[in-house]
Amino acid sequence: MATEAHAAEGATGYIIHHLTPLSVGSGFWTLHLDTLFFSALLGGLFIWFFKSAADKATAGVPGLAQNFVEMMIEFVDTQVKDSFHGTSKLIAPLALTIFCWVFLWNFMDLFPVDILPSIGAVMGIPYLRSVPSTDLNATFAMSISVFALIIFYSIKIKGPIGFAKELLLQPFGPWFMPFNLLLKLVEEIAKPISLALRLFGNLYAGELIFILIALLPSYLQPLLSFPWAIFHILIITLQAFIFMVLTVVYLSMAHEHH
Repeated sequence: MATEAHAAEGATGYIIHHLTPLSVGSGFWTLHLDTLFFSALLGGLFIWFFKSAADKATAGVPGLAQNFVEMMIEFVDTQVKDSFHGTSKLIAPLALTIFCWVFLWNFMDLFPVDILPSIGAVMGIPYLRSVPSTDLNATFAMSISVFALIIFYSIKIKGPIGFAKELLLQPFGPWFMPFNLLLKLVEEIAKPISLALRLFGNLYAGELIFILIALLPSYLQPLLSFPWAIFHILIITLQAFIFMVLTVVYLSMAHEHH
C-alpha cells in the first residue's frame, strides 16, 4: 500500500509540475513568463516566415515556402469572403494572423511533454509550459482583443447613437429597454468568453492526455501517443479554424446595420 501511495504521489507531482507555469508576481499582476515567451517567439516565427516568403516571391516557378504562403492566403481569403459581408482591409490580415498564430500555439502540444521542461531544468528554469493555448491568460487576451475590435467597429459603422439603439431597443422595442440591454450584454460578453474557453478547454484536455500517456509504462507510450498525436493534429487545426471563423463572423455582425 505504501508503494502504491508513493507511486500515486509521484504521478500527481508529475502532473502538477507539468501544469504549473513559470510565473512572477502575485494575484492579478501575476505574469506567466513561459506563455509570454512562447507567444512572442511563435508570433515572430510567423512574421519571419511569411515575410521571407514574400521577399523571395517570384513570378516563375514558386518554391515550397511561396506555395504554402499563397495557399494559406487563398484559404483565409476564401473564408473571409464567405463569412464577412462588410468592407475592411483589416479583416483578412487579422484572420490570417489569428489562424496561423493560434495554430502555432496549439502545435506546441505535439512536442513530447518532457523535452522542453527538461531543457528548461538544465538552464535552471523550474517550470515550463510551452503551449500558450493551455493558459487561460493567453486565450482570454486573444478573445478580449477580438471583443475590443467588435465594439470598435460596432461604434464606427453604426455610430454611437446607432450602437446605443441596438443595445437598448432590440429585440423588444423601447418599452423593454432594461431587458433589451441585459440580453444584449449577455450576448456580447458571451462572445469572448466562448472563444477563450473553447480554445483553452480543448487544448488543456489534449495536453493532459499527453501527460497521462507519459506516465504509462514505456512499452505502451508509443502505442497510444502516436495515434493520439495524429488525432490531435486535427484538433489543433480545427480549433485555430474555429477561432478565426468566429472572429470573422462576429466582426461581420458588427458591420451590419439593423
